[in-house]
Amino acid sequence: MFKVLASAWALFLGMLLLMIGNGMQGTLLGIRGEIEAFSTVEMSIVMSAYFVGFLGGSRLAPEMIRRVGHVRVFAALGSLISAVLILFPSVTEPWAWIALRVIIGFGFAGVYVTAESWLNNATTTENRGQALSLYMIVQTGGMVAAQGFLSLGDPAGFILFIVPSVLVSISFAPILLSIAPTPPFDTTKPMNLVELYRSSPTGCVGMFLSGGMMAAQFGMSAVYAAQAGLSVAEVGSFVGAIFLGGLILQYPVGWISDRMDRRVLILGCSVIGALACTAGVLLSPTVPVVLTIGFIMGGMINPLYSLLIAYTADYLDYSDMAAASGGLIFINGLGAIAGPLAIGALMTAIGPQGYWLFVAFLMVALAGYSAYRMTRRAAPSADETGAYVPFSPNLSSVGVAAGQEWSEAQSDDAEDAGDNGWDEGEDEPDILPTSGSA
Repeated sequence: MFKVLASAWALFLGMLLLMIGNGMQGTLLGIRGEIEAFSTVEMSIVMSAYFVGFLGGSRLAPEMIRRVGHVRVFAALGSLISAVLILFPSVTEPWAWIALRVIIGFGFAGVYVTAESWLNNATTTENRGQALSLYMIVQTGGMVAAQGFLSLGDPAGFILFIVPSVLVSISFAPILLSIAPTPPFDTTKPMNLVELYRSSPTGCVGMFLSGGMMAAQFGMSAVYAAQAGLSVAEVGSFVGAIFLGGLILQYPVGWISDRMDRRVLILGCSVIGALACTAGVLLSPTVPVVLTIGFIMGGMINPLYSLLIAYTADYLDYSDMAAASGGLIFINGLGAIAGPLAIGALMTAIGPQGYWLFVAFLMVALAGYSAYRMTRRAAPSADETGAYVPFSPNLSSVGVAAGQEWSEAQSDDAEDAGDNGWDEGEDEPDILPTSGSA
């Protein structure tokens, strides 16, 4: 781990600052929208707009990089993000915020694609798994740390919008000045969505539902907390608890998933999350209650994202996974766009509790569909499944493909060694080969 950090410290430092800026603006807009008396529906559209831009950026950024190179795309999108962050308090109109959020989402998607291709090039097959884990920790840690910066100023003023703009501007300095030579970049044709669905219906349906859950925790959590009457510091603590839960519980869930039918674990995580969110509907939104439920919700939602990718990979040849990752992220993005709109409608109809009700509904739907699919197809045996790789929802298709490449390489090493699991005294498990058949 220290070797990886030493070789790519500039990238990790830059991404940490970038994620602090991104985390601040996401929470800050939910609070400022309440101050500006934006309606819940207006704020839901504002939050949904980020995912519209993110989805577009995920599709277009690879072609932009192929045409003009990593450095130009990275610098251009970084400057655009920094400028847009300053504009939010200058034009406090819903239509303007919607347009700005589309631009922000597009910019961050392009930055992630660029950074992850650099990271992929700066690491080897042997340490890529560690690098991706560290990258995910940096991303999530930045989102959590961002919530502490909300106490630096008044959300009704300008200073809290200037801080993330400065952080984003600074974040590119260590990356652009210290990063290794830019790697070659090849675009991958996405897999046909019909073909992807036929390979793994649970993966596709689950990724769509997961997108709605991700939008709830990343886009609408601050809107809910502000409407529930929490203070600025308490809103930040709530959002931080969600991401902290995802960070802490990701690895235990992953360890379990490599030893059982992933659909059973998907069902279990969904049920636990649904019960927690149901408690949010029934209980008063006191600070201890919302922090506890937020931690559990985040701890279930984030692993579900990685579980669904791992489960889909179990039914694909490795050569197809790079293309499939783009399709899965596209499906997830569609769910993320629809999520805030549905939450906004529910919160308008029944109040802040609509936030918890929507997430609970999605988790019940995922649990039910997973149970149904268990009756339609048997699970692959333990020696036919690949390894669980922890993925951040902010990861682009480049990062997902790199993670699957590492998993496959580990599988080949284990197969060559004739192993079937852990060897006593090893630091990491031998990963078993992935089957390409259903």
